[in-house]
Amino acid sequence: MRTPIVRLQTLAIRNIKNVEDGEIQMPFALNKEMTYDKAEILGIYGQNGSGKTAVVDTIHFLQMLLCGKSIDKSWSDYIDSRKDTAQIQAVFTVFCENAVYDVTYSVVISRDGEMVKISEESLASATITSDKRTNKTTFLSFQTGESEAFTPKKRYDEIIKQVPNATINLIVAKRIAEKSRCSYIFGENSREIFLSCDETGRARWDYAIIISALFTFAVKDLFVIRNTHSGYITANIALPMAFRIDEENSGIKGDFAVSLREPTLIDLNKLEVLNKIIADINTVLFTIIPGMNILVKDLGVQTLEDGQEGHRVELLAQHYDLPAIPIRMESEGIIKIVSILNAMIQLFANPSICLVIDEMDSGIFEYMFGELLSIAAKSAKGQLIFTSHNLRPLEMLNKDSIVFSTANPQKRYIHMKNVKNTNNLRDVYIRSITLGGQNEKLYEETDSLKIARAFRKAGRRIANG
Repeated sequence: MRTPIVRLQTLAIRNIKNVEDGEIQMPFALNKEMTYDKAEILGIYGQNGSGKTAVVDTIHFLQMLLCGKSIDKSWSDYIDSRKDTAQIQAVFTVFCENAVYDVTYSVVISRDGEMVKISEESLASATITSDKRTNKTTFLSFQTGESEAFTPKKRYDEIIKQVPNATINLIVAKRIAEKSRCSYIFGENSREIFLSCDETGRARWDYAIIISALFTFAVKDLFVIRNTHSGYITANIALPMAFRIDEENSGIKGDFAVSLREPTLIDLNKLEVLNKIIADINTVLFTIIPGMNILVKDLGVQTLEDGQEGHRVELLAQHYDLPAIPIRMESEGIIKIVSILNAMIQLFANPSICLVIDEMDSGIFEYMFGELLSIAAKSAKGQLIFTSHNLRPLEMLNKDSIVFSTANPQKRYIHMKNVKNTNNLRDVYIRSITLGGQNEKLYEETDSLKIARAFRKAGRRIANG
């Protein structure tokens, strides 16, 4: 194990969107397994408006915080309109060479006029070795308005004693974090202090390993594909491809967007990246869509605004030996598969990858959707979290890999009880919706007669002008 491996275990959400209180657990956490050598898949199911997308949005916010990025003004829209604060608590397992760390990161965000600020933040950990486990203790805690840079004082004194100019630098880092509305623990200025090395080049404190591992996880290994990603495809605007390319001493990760309406103008470096992305996608695509490959068509050189040489490119789809056509002519489902395929490939390569996809089933053939998840469950190495309305995965995945949103905003997510591995979870779910039998109500009932009457009433109003 050359670098630490990070796995998300649980995620608790409070007062975000319509979730007053909810917690999801990954299968290993549910079964108290301490391992990273196989795939973990968690599908989130429930009726519209029951908090599925809130999980995806929360993980996106969490990624921004762990990357040390500023929180956006729009975050205020995600805090429950009846509340002033929201809380995210994430538990991770960090697997290192000689120890395993059970880590809890907690953050409270609150409204600040029209903006949002981080009002509380903490990081706690327990260390697990071959012969013992320590108690989980908080090693960094931060609150706005306090005079101290952070607590506990013991940690603060350690840094002041060993790091030159730390007293001033920590105060400056705190003020910068408050002004830029970013995490104090993971913000660039304070992170540099927490990760500082001694004269031999070694990290001064054990918690530096944890901060570095979580930061690297958020930057390199966590993919969050939200509805906005699919929206560009549905609107036929662009094809955003989530990707990661690893090279010997560096790598890049992000979304590579190619226009679906006109050729895309890119420089030579981006053209090289695009060719690598498409080469990886083609390795798998022809097995999912038989005989299909993606081609990068170079339509010629055009000078960029900075005077450099650029290339006008277009993506084409080719089936077997038939003439290639612009990829925008393909179905939304095929374009959706292409958009997530490089990230899916990463899931099979790296146990630290966590891929989160909202409405993963959108546009994808039901049988193929189930097969993709079944293959991932058997052969992938990382973690996959997805939301869906397609019930096919309930027949393909283990019951521990499915969580259901409920009609109770104070307990939004549950695993189904009284389900044996021999049961068809899809049938159990439908039966529970109609007949009950679970600890929480899974469906806010609708009245088909009232719906029909409302449609007829609206129809008459239109017909009568």
